[in-house]
Amino acid sequence: MIATEELTETINELPKLSNEEIARYSRHLILPEVGMEGQQRLKAAKVLCVGTGGLGAPLALYLTAAGVGTIGLVDFDVVDESNLQRQVIHSQATVGKLKVDSAELMLKGLNKNVNIIKHNTMLTSANALEIFKDYDVIADGTDNFQTRYLVNDACVLTGKPNAYGSIFRFEGQASVFATEEGPCYRCLYPEPPPPGLVPSCAEGGVLGILPGLVGVIQATEVIKLILGIGEPLIGRLLLVDALGMSFRTLKLRKNPECPACGTREIKELIDYDQFCGIAPPSTTNGPLEASSHGVTPQGAHKIEGIPQLSVEELKKRIDAGDKPFILDVREPHEYAIVNIGAPLIPVGQVASRIKDIPVAKDHEIVVHCKTGGRSQKAALTLKQAGFTNVKNLAGGITAWAEKIDTSLPKY
Repeated sequence: MIATEELTETINELPKLSNEEIARYSRHLILPEVGMEGQQRLKAAKVLCVGTGGLGAPLALYLTAAGVGTIGLVDFDVVDESNLQRQVIHSQATVGKLKVDSAELMLKGLNKNVNIIKHNTMLTSANALEIFKDYDVIADGTDNFQTRYLVNDACVLTGKPNAYGSIFRFEGQASVFATEEGPCYRCLYPEPPPPGLVPSCAEGGVLGILPGLVGVIQATEVIKLILGIGEPLIGRLLLVDALGMSFRTLKLRKNPECPACGTREIKELIDYDQFCGIAPPSTTNGPLEASSHGVTPQGAHKIEGIPQLSVEELKKRIDAGDKPFILDVREPHEYAIVNIGAPLIPVGQVASRIKDIPVAKDHEIVVHCKTGGRSQKAALTLKQAGFTNVKNLAGGITAWAEKIDTSLPKY
């Protein structure tokens, strides 16, 4: 079922299993659909896990346990306390370590025979094709649209199948894209959503067990592709609803007009930040903060006409006696976790509660949320309602807790 020349060539000289490996994989070996040759195929296979977070954690763990011989890990982040609610490949002992190093410790502890290749880097248009060329299957465990389109296009260009998964709150998706006979990610989503429309897991939250469920589905698809058994999710999108514990499958068609896998107009990797409407980072305006447009320089002049105010600048202004009206636009359950005493109007209610803002329309208003995305949206709403001096707090209450009042909890 797997359609890569590299693996076809590899299995002509399948690696032998040691007695220890035969004992380890005995439950596989007695499955006629796997058997000795199937386990040897797994040992010969090379799988790249893009991301070692919520999806990448169960994905890499179960591929390692199954006996996949070489597993590549792409990640440039470090382990944070907030990861441990769902990223089970990491531990309390590895907080602060590079995620690829933390993941390697867990995977080697699970199976000493696995070969771990660490790519401690951000996946970019400049390195994706070079990294992908050495693997048989790519498993996409990323959490942003620009990287999903990058992974898709690189898979199409290199002829590698893409075992895809995504999660948000209580729901997930899984499919297999970029095979010769099936559609690619662009066939399903020709255009990315407008920046800020779909909140990240950091903004919207995710049930901790959900990535385990979807990541194991991805691992299952990878193993089926390697073994050439069953019916992979090619041309199908699996929808997972954890609250209802329901699974639905939608049929997908290959789009003959798709610029990636149809007309093949895309012959090289593009600027995916630009494609997704993400403002490019600047190297001249200071540290980087999260905003509704992704990574934006702290202290940058304006985004969509809204001035961006750093937490340091706000604190300095308050200490100097300035009294801007600060508005919190998070949800009530977030306000209960931590707040800085600002009045609360959730972003979805701002337009209908303009009358509840107790200042003149020329008074300075500073809007904040968790990291700056929703507050940017709320600031635009206020501007459209006639407020003339609205600013967005770059980095939100997270930046305030990190840089101004470290006694506050971060979530």
